[in-house]
Amino acid sequence: MTTTSSSVTEKEKTLRATSNQQPAASNQVAVYIHIPFCHHRCSYCDFNIYAGLKSLYAPYIEAIAEEIAVTAARVGRVRVPSIYLGGGTPSLLPIELISSLLSAVRTFCDVAADVEVTLEVNPTANVRSPTTVSRQEAVVSAQYFGQLRSLGVNRLSLGVQSSHEDELQLLRRGHSFQDAVTTYESARQAGFDNVNVDLIYGLPNQPLANWRTTLERVIALRPDHISAYSLQIEPRTAMLRWVQAGRVPEPEEDVVATMYELAQEMLEQAGFEHYEISNWARCAEPALAGLPSQASNSFDEQARSHDLRSTHNLVYWRNAPYFGFGCGAHSSFAGRRYSNVLHPREYIERIRQGGEAVVEVEQIDRALEMGETLMLGLRLIEEGVARARFRDRFGVELDEVYGATLARLIEQGLLESDAEHICLTVRGRLLGNHVFGEFLPHEA
Repeated sequence: MTTTSSSVTEKEKTLRATSNQQPAASNQVAVYIHIPFCHHRCSYCDFNIYAGLKSLYAPYIEAIAEEIAVTAARVGRVRVPSIYLGGGTPSLLPIELISSLLSAVRTFCDVAADVEVTLEVNPTANVRSPTTVSRQEAVVSAQYFGQLRSLGVNRLSLGVQSSHEDELQLLRRGHSFQDAVTTYESARQAGFDNVNVDLIYGLPNQPLANWRTTLERVIALRPDHISAYSLQIEPRTAMLRWVQAGRVPEPEEDVVATMYELAQEMLEQAGFEHYEISNWARCAEPALAGLPSQASNSFDEQARSHDLRSTHNLVYWRNAPYFGFGCGAHSSFAGRRYSNVLHPREYIERIRQGGEAVVEVEQIDRALEMGETLMLGLRLIEEGVARARFRDRFGVELDEVYGATLARLIEQGLLESDAEHICLTVRGRLLGNHVFGEFLPHEA
């Protein structure tokens, strides 16, 4: 059942009645905070972001702090395994606003000193207009990164996307590859020893050689984590309009698959663990000898001492509970999924008036929860879905629920199974969406 904004009073009653409970038996909930502000919208972006709303920065952060306080008053204090500031461009915010956000989380939640705190960064992020200043002034500074570290931010996710200027222009990124390198080096200079680099492949007219070069250049930087996503042509994006108008071709599936296979090969050879379909983390003993480096190597030994997988994203892939704060954010806990109002102005106004940011509440029944646990867990390459974890969570064996489906997918060469786990095969990773759909309940 889903309640929508067509019946606000009823919805708010439902929310208050259902959210005044502990979100999980473990009382542990990850925290996502959505920062919707950007300089501009990239050509492929369909996220809930807004440009030119700098006047809303401070009132928006105040509203999030209030939403956190209200949520904590209803569900009680929770332990937080990870905090993730995403967007949008969180690094647009002045340091004092980021400080306010993190203080609010720590005030109302139990946050250990070593909890993973991630902030998304774009290379040209903390200036008013990157087009009117020098490139050196436009990129995020080591001073800003140092201030982030002093607030407890200990992981960065840097939006690089490509090392080729024509591809960055096609994506409307607003920065050069050198800007990204300079930003990365500033983060290292400030002491960050856990930095992710985001990449996009499968662009219109993108040669395989370009993708290979981008991987080589990024590997040479020695990041701790790499996320590589194939371009998705989404509704209401400039990229879709260009494809429909014939300005650029739609990416070819075979070429995209080849690029994915190349990433798997090169990143494994470079010492990265492929732990999720689109994510690679530095291994305990990275095989990086002989590779050139554009950045300091002083972080290698530190990187080996701790798990460099994304703690926050593992929460999602294990279908564990999380709170989402801010406009357009989603929460999942206590058998329900909550969605907040999209626009930051409406979000601020609702919070100011003592109302609810939530506009939709979805009941997650047992069949859907089991299906989503399979769908998300199978994204994990080695871990997959643990039979014991499934049994402990649902009180039933995996094969009792999905035996016929598992047998069919194994026969098709898309899944592999042993006494402890089920996982996607290499072929299954390429056809993941087909596999995932097999486990979701279908409406009659």
